[in-house]
Amino acid sequence: TNRESGLSALATALTGWAPRWGLHLDENRVPNILVNVECSMSDPTDWSILGDWIGKQIRPEWNLPWGPMPRITGLPDWASFEMRKALTAAAANYGSPMLWADGHTANAPHVDEYQGELIFTEEDLAERYRELAPSGQVDLVVIGCPQASVGEARAVAAAARARMELGEFIPNQRLWVFMSAHNHDLISADGTLDVLEEAGALVLRDTCPEVTPYNRERYNHLLTNSLKAEHYLTSGLNRMPTSVASIQECVAHAFDPTLAEGERPELHKTGAKPIPSSKEHREGEFETTGSGIPSQSDWKVTGKAMVTDVPITYLGYVNRDTGVIEEPGHPLDGESVGDTVLIYPKGSGSTVAPFVLMGLLYTGMGPKAIVNRDVCPLTLPAASLLGVPYAHGFGDDPTLAVNSGDEVEISLVDGVTTLKVLNRA
Repeated sequence: TNRESGLSALATALTGWAPRWGLHLDENRVPNILVNVECSMSDPTDWSILGDWIGKQIRPEWNLPWGPMPRITGLPDWASFEMRKALTAAAANYGSPMLWADGHTANAPHVDEYQGELIFTEEDLAERYRELAPSGQVDLVVIGCPQASVGEARAVAAAARARMELGEFIPNQRLWVFMSAHNHDLISADGTLDVLEEAGALVLRDTCPEVTPYNRERYNHLLTNSLKAEHYLTSGLNRMPTSVASIQECVAHAFDPTLAEGERPELHKTGAKPIPSSKEHREGEFETTGSGIPSQSDWKVTGKAMVTDVPITYLGYVNRDTGVIEEPGHPLDGESVGDTVLIYPKGSGSTVAPFVLMGLLYTGMGPKAIVNRDVCPLTLPAASLLGVPYAHGFGDDPTLAVNSGDEVEISLVDGVTTLKVLNRA
């Protein structure tokens, strides 16, 4: 499936038609990254960490026009629904639209060469657990991102029941479990809901941790079992320090607030690992041609370029009020996209991206033109609807050939876009 935007999905729902392109075509549904797992993967949170870890290893020079699509080898022969759910949800953090896991999915199509090959070891897993472990007071434990399955709810209840038999109780409803209404009804019928509520947990229907408005006078450090939750809770959506552990450890912290004591952690931009980039300063003349989009007729724009070879995640990592990129480690962290010719490979992350971009454009904080290396279904719909000049598919990679600060001219004539550097920064 393509990483279509919410706008595209709405158009498909209204018309009954979807564009026949990208991953709707069999020839594009092939893996582009090979991941060899060389460690035991016994807990669903291990699988969540793996999915997120793969995205963090992506190199800008890899040609991934449809996003990272890994083939994963070396996983255990058996995997629960919760393990598979955790893996795929976390892989989507960095725009993965599909993956293959040997022994768990259909066989991966043969490819002659992968864009990249990765090895995930016991030390890689242990290092991520160390980095994500709670340090300082945990205010709240949240389970259910994506919304908790019946199996996850039962696992939480089993861990809670063991503590309840010792006479313990969760103080101050320090454990929140997020579920769909359907799954909530199922655990209500089988008694799991009763166990959770008797233990002192709060079970919520049809919502999830990252869209919950937290009372920051009470909650400033969360603990979860999900790397998807951690990814968005720590983003600009909530700016909430978030730690990660297995369900069993999460439940233990919910019952016992003293397991992690001391000052709560804070989110710091300094010290963040730089996201890999291949950009180098370029000199000399540059001109290249590419494609526009059918909904736009001839236009010409001149302005200062803002350029990165790292994808931009609009939801949570671009400030919806100021247009400033707020992603620690990103090459453009702290820079505003406003009034620029914005050049980047593609969008990443949530399919809500075009709504964020449209909001910036409505308030005058968005770019004056957008250039993507790969056609981007998360960016194109907003540009098309609001008439922002949009170009893609150039013969030379503009994310490497143009510097931030270069004065550029980009034009569309008869369906062909021309990007030219007028003055180098």
